[in-house]
Amino acid sequence: MYAYTYTRYGNPDVLNHVELPTPTPKANDVLIRICATTVSAGDWRARSLTMPAGLGLIGRLVFGITRPRKPILGTELSGVIQEVGANVTMFHRGDAVIGFPGARFGAHAEYIVMPETGKIVHKPDALRFEDAAAIPFGATTAYDFLVNKGKLSAGERVLINGASGSVGSACVQMAKHFGADVTGVCSTTNIDLVRALGADRVIDYTTTDFTTQGPQYDMVVDTVGSAPWVRTQQALVPQGRMLLIAGSTSDMILGALRARLKGKRLIGGVASESVEVLRKVVQMTADGHFHPIIDRCFDFSQMIAAHAHVDTGHKKGNVVVTLGSPNNTGKDLHSAALTHL
Repeated sequence: MYAYTYTRYGNPDVLNHVELPTPTPKANDVLIRICATTVSAGDWRARSLTMPAGLGLIGRLVFGITRPRKPILGTELSGVIQEVGANVTMFHRGDAVIGFPGARFGAHAEYIVMPETGKIVHKPDALRFEDAAAIPFGATTAYDFLVNKGKLSAGERVLINGASGSVGSACVQMAKHFGADVTGVCSTTNIDLVRALGADRVIDYTTTDFTTQGPQYDMVVDTVGSAPWVRTQQALVPQGRMLLIAGSTSDMILGALRARLKGKRLIGGVASESVEVLRKVVQMTADGHFHPIIDRCFDFSQMIAAHAHVDTGHKKGNVVVTLGSPNNTGKDLHSAALTHL
């Protein structure tokens, strides 16, 4: 099989297109032929070793001290079961599936082996493989923080900082689905996109600082790390809570205590990558309550270009990479995705 590997940290040029043996599934495993994958923020962070200030050493402990521990990136995928192990009962050869290797990576390849009890679910027939691959990372993070960690309630006023990214666009849609009054924060060029996602109002961060407008929100979700607690606390009502999906080392370590002293809450941590959450967000997609936004779709041969696009920091939603003969190579797809909203 062909895959993209890397042996050192750096820009997209550290990726190498190589041929490797196709993995063989063990008794409880399935072999998936990958049809689509994505380049996520997790891939960017692992490849470049870009970490919040103060977490560089922790980043190396996680991803590899002197060289990458996981040579094949890729946190999410859609594909077709090619082979099943002798003890597998949940899946069959030919099943279309969505997989979420997450921190285990491995999806930037033609094939991947995953345990049948892992984060794999059947792909709804109506979903394109490109859309299916764009569900796991953003949607599970949004659901876990909003619902499981943040305990979002209908009628609450929620602000999403970074509302046009993979996680942010999922947060806007899910918060709205669960009955919140949603404000999205994004750049000028993404205002129409965020409004189309369902946001009740949109703030252009290039002209307006939401933290200077007084306490208005029951919940503020920072998906990009540009709204530190020292500023965000001013926007929260008493007992309000901040969901820290991305942020500074100081806020990750001391934020909860600082918030408690102010009569508010800061909730951080790592998003759950459980198969139960994956099932819920895939079902939400099948039911029409969530639509993954695709910025651009690249062919597998353009993997380095896909990484370079993510490195710009200006992607909208998800960057998808298709294997085989995609119909949408290199095209901007987010407008088409919005027609379904």
